Amino acid sequence: MHGRVKVKTTAQQEEEKRKEREKKLKIYVAARDACFVKRKEGIFDDEALQLTQQLLSSNPDFATLWNYRREILMHLETVKDEEEVQKIYEAELSFLESCLKVNPKSYGSWHHRGWVSARLPRPDWARELSLCDRCLSLDDRNFHCWDYRRMVVKVSGVSVEQELGFTDRLIGSNFSNYSSWHYRSTLLPLLHPECSEQASPHHEPPRSSPPHSPQTHFHRVCEEQLLKEYELVQNAFFTDPNDQSAWFYYRWLLGRAEREEMISCVYVSREEERVAVAFSRPVNALSVSLLLVLDGQPQRVEWRSVHPHFKHSPVLICDLPPGTIHDITNEHNLTVHWTEKHNHRECALYTGRTESWCRDTATDQELFRSELSVEKTSVLQSELQSVNQLQELEPLNKWCLLTIILLMRALDPLGYEKETLAHFQTLKEVDSKRSAYYSDLCSKFMIENTILKMEYAEVRVFSISDRNLTTLCHLDQLLLVTHINLSSNRLQRLPPQFAMLQCLEVTKSWFWCNYLSCINSVYVPCFVASTKKIRDTFWLPVLCN
Repeated sequence: MHGRVKVKTTAQQEEEKRKEREKKLKIYVAARDACFVKRKEGIFDDEALQLTQQLLSSNPDFATLWNYRREILMHLETVKDEEEVQKIYEAELSFLESCLKVNPKSYGSWHHRGWVSARLPRPDWARELSLCDRCLSLDDRNFHCWDYRRMVVKVSGVSVEQELGFTDRLIGSNFSNYSSWHYRSTLLPLLHPECSEQASPHHEPPRSSPPHSPQTHFHRVCEEQLLKEYELVQNAFFTDPNDQSAWFYYRWLLGRAEREEMISCVYVSREEERVAVAFSRPVNALSVSLLLVLDGQPQRVEWRSVHPHFKHSPVLICDLPPGTIHDITNEHNLTVHWTEKHNHRECALYTGRTESWCRDTATDQELFRSELSVEKTSVLQSELQSVNQLQELEPLNKWCLLTIILLMRALDPLGYEKETLAHFQTLKEVDSKRSAYYSDLCSKFMIENTILKMEYAEVRVFSISDRNLTTLCHLDQLLLVTHINLSSNRLQRLPPQFAMLQCLEVTKSWFWCNYLSCINSVYVPCFVASTKKIRDTFWLPVLCN
C-alpha cells in the first residue's frame, strides 16, 4: 500500500550480506596479492605501506604482512632523516593502537609494537605505560600486554617501587587478578630481599655465582614485608575463599625453598666394584663434571644414569676397573668431586667391609623440598590458626583444606600426620573430580613420613604396607635401602625410577595385593615380585625365589 516502508525479508538481507562479504573479500585478496607481488619484486614504497595498513586494519594477525611492513620501515630509515623517521614511527604506533582495538590479544600487533618502540629515535615510554594501563583495565589477564609492559619497564628504567604500587592498585580493584599477584611475586624479592643475617648459613650463594632469579631460595623476602603480605592476601581469601588467585600467591609467600645443589650421598660396593652418587637435585648424566679419586689417584670411569632412558637423574653410577677394590683385606679412601659446583664428598671403605657410604644427617627440612618450609615456626603457626578460623566458616572449601595440609607439613609432618590424612579424606569428598590428585599427593606425604621414620630409626628397611598408596616417589632417597615392603596398596605400576634402589636385596611377596599391570623398564640388582596381576615383566633382569 502507498505510504508504507517496504520491509526486506530475511532471505533478502542474507543475500545482501553475502554479496557485501564477497565484495570485501575480492578487495582484500586483490590487496594481498598486490603486497605479495611488491615484496617479491623488492618494492618498499609508500604504496606498499598503505596496502599493508589496509589489510592489517581488518586482520591484524597476518604475520607475513607484519614482516613485509618491517622491511618497508627499515628501508625508509635509510632514505629519511631522523625527524621524518620519528614521525613515521609515531604514526605506526597510532596505527597499532587501532589494530589492538580490533584484537587486543593479537600476537603480531604486540610484537610489532615492541619492535617499533625499540627503533624509535625518541621513544615515549610514558605513553607506552599508559597504553598498558588502559589495556589491562579492560582485561587484567591480557598476557600479551603484561609481557609488553615488562619490556617497557626494563628498557625505560621504571622503579620497582612504582611497579609494586601498580600491582597494589590492580589487586585493590580486583582480588582475582592472578597476573598481578604473579607480577608482585617477582618484584618483592627485588625490593625487600631477606638480609644476610636472616638467611640460613647453608644457603649462602657462591661468590662468583650469576645474578639469582627472584624465585630461587637465595632470593627471599624479608620477614617484616612477609607479615604485611600475609595480611594483604588474607584479606583477599577471607573476602572470596573460592578464588584461587590469592591462595596460589599465599603458598608462594609461605615457601619457596629449594635445596642447595650438592652431593648428598656416596655409596661404594666392594662386590659389585661400583660407586653410586646421589645428588640433591637431578643432574644431566652426559654433562655433569664428576671426578672420582681413589686412594689419591684420579680414576677414569664412565658415569651413567641408573636407567638408560633417564637423561637427568638424581642418582648416577659408575663401574670401577676390575680388581680395584675387590680384595676385602685392603682399605680404600674414595672422594667424588663435583668440579663445577666446587662440592665433594669422601667415603672410606674399611678392611673387612663389603660396602660403605657417606651421607648427610637427614632431617625433614633437609630431605624434602617442602612447599611451605622457609619461614619461622611461630609465623607458620600463626598462619595455621588464621586458616583454621576460615575453615570453621568454610568447612568444605578445598583451597582452605589444602593450605591447612601444607602448613601442617611445614610445621610438623609427623606430629600432624593423623589430621593431615583426615583432611585429605574430606578433600576427596568435596572435590571428587580431583580425588586421584589428592590420593597421589597423600601418597607422596606418607612416603616422606615413612622415610623420616626410617632415617630416625637408622634402618635400611622401607616398609609402608596397607596405606592405599597410588604412586611411588622420592625413590632417590632409598638408595641405601636393602628391603622394601609395599604390600596391600593400590599401586598399578612400578616406575623406572625404581632402579635407584641400588642396594635392594629382596622384596619377596612385598608387592602382594597391589594391582600391578606394568613394571616396564625396571632395573634393580636383585628383584623378587609376587603379585596378583603382573602381565608385563620383560624388562626385569632377575627373577628369583
